[in-house]
Amino acid sequence: MTTSPLWDRPPITGKNILTELSICGKINIRGSINHSRFQSSVNEAFGLDLPLNPNTLVRVDHLTCYWLGPDEWLVHCPIEKLDSMIELGRAKLAKIHHALVDVSDYYTVLRMEGPDSEILLAKSCPLDLHLSNFPVETCAQTRFGNASILLDRRSQGSIFDIQVRWSYAEYVWDYLTKAIQTL
Repeated sequence: MTTSPLWDRPPITGKNILTELSICGKINIRGSINHSRFQSSVNEAFGLDLPLNPNTLVRVDHLTCYWLGPDEWLVHCPIEKLDSMIELGRAKLAKIHHALVDVSDYYTVLRMEGPDSEILLAKSCPLDLHLSNFPVETCAQTRFGNASILLDRRSQGSIFDIQVRWSYAEYVWDYLTKAIQTL
């Protein structure tokens, strides 16, 4: 596994904090929830239920599953369990129309936390990030300037995880760093 483009960037600290999280396994799953065995097979393979409502996620132990669309999910898992989870997933879903792809080195996850995190993200994100519109345990695919991201709120107004393609990681990092410094 390679490192992200941000591997040598120290965290931005102070009142507001920006860090790159350690690499984790990321598995993209596609399939039909209308297939009689798809949901139960995913549950058997990964030990979690797929979130079925738009912009929701499910956290179980060290796994997180994000709803990306009516037939698409993204599972985060510990990197050391990635290969075995993919193998088990493919075995459980073998007779069901599906796609299961390792996208671990396609995305990196940045964490923005602090009292101004909502304001800092809103500078270049079109979503209304107010807690009443984007509550805890909500996720959404959106834009951050020129980058496509998957954003989720981790706690009451102060912690957001930003999943961004590696090719845009430096762009998002630099933008947020400057925003933090000028706030």
